Amino acid sequence: MGRVSTSHQPLRGVPAPADSGARVLQPPRMGRWALDVAFVWKAVLTLGLVLLYYCFSIGITFYNKWLTKSFHFPLFMTMLHLAVIFLFSALSRALVQCSSHRARVVLSWADYLRRVAPTALATALDVGLSNWSFLYVTVSLYTMTKSSAVLFILIFSLIFKLEELRAALVLVVLLIAGGLFMFTYKSTQFNVEGFALVLGASFIGGIRWTLTQMLLQKAELGLQNPIDTMFHLQPLMFLGLFPLFAVFEGLHLSTSEKIFRFQDTGLLLRVLGSLFLGGILAFGLGFSEFLLVSRTSSLTLSIAGIFKEVCTLLLAAHLLGDQISLLNWLGFALCLSGISLHVALKALHSRGDGGPQALKGLGSSPDLELLLRSSQREEGDNEEEEYFVAQGQQ
Repeated sequence: MGRVSTSHQPLRGVPAPADSGARVLQPPRMGRWALDVAFVWKAVLTLGLVLLYYCFSIGITFYNKWLTKSFHFPLFMTMLHLAVIFLFSALSRALVQCSSHRARVVLSWADYLRRVAPTALATALDVGLSNWSFLYVTVSLYTMTKSSAVLFILIFSLIFKLEELRAALVLVVLLIAGGLFMFTYKSTQFNVEGFALVLGASFIGGIRWTLTQMLLQKAELGLQNPIDTMFHLQPLMFLGLFPLFAVFEGLHLSTSEKIFRFQDTGLLLRVLGSLFLGGILAFGLGFSEFLLVSRTSSLTLSIAGIFKEVCTLLLAAHLLGDQISLLNWLGFALCLSGISLHVALKALHSRGDGGPQALKGLGSSPDLELLLRSSQREEGDNEEEEYFVAQGQQ
């Protein structure tokens, strides 16, 4: 018998199967379309969150300036805002606790007074002095001077050893300080008293955000969620600001016809409604910041904050008639370049440490639960914590 060949010959008309090792898988058209839709949706969502953040952040700045033109009690205004923020924070915590059946964090009195009180006092002075300055300065001068808070944050970060001294940080400090000097030099709308108030607020803001970072890094306290942080800070902030209010505004407010000695009920309701609106804007600002960071990153918030300063100055010049010279604009550009360099350095440092961790499991959660739930993170998952330091102003 002839030898039977064991080799397998392909059948005629039937193509031989391609080598599986050399096979190139082409994604189906439906998969490509889904990726394009997901990318467009993420871009639209990010843009919407940035615009929401702009509405609250720019809105509260112009609101404060508008209200202080007719209501000359900025410390009382701030205290009422703190009460509204506390009310909304407590309500948010209660809603989440009812829906999730998980108890929210409540600090002991020892931890509350020893660890939270310094941060609350610094925050109260920062916000109080900032709002006080609107009696004297323009929105453009306020915006520019508050941008220098990054300068003080860096200085106190070096003092508390949260940052290492590097040549790049020195350059950041010089750019911001030089820009601030150029913006205020020969400014036609410069007011010494108002500038001192807002510069003092920026100085205290450096302490505030450094203490806030240190507070958030204490994981055992459980205050990584900004809603819980606001809930615990507001009462001490109110008490810390009250002595300043009693000395400078207490007597005048008690004899004012707009509040305690009112004669027109309609006027009283309009004033209280305007004050309550500011509290809603202040709470919405913190809420929108956390939502933006949760869905994107702290770097997105930092970059959005830079462009927000430009938008604020353009609106101040167009709507309020703020006079900004060419030298002032150059100083503002120099300051923004320093802030941009600082943001870039933080981004490179984060990438060198392995990059920011993506927030896990947030995409399918409802927004309310996303914002208010307790943040139990893996090590290195610190996006929500970073935004406090990245955004050094309210």
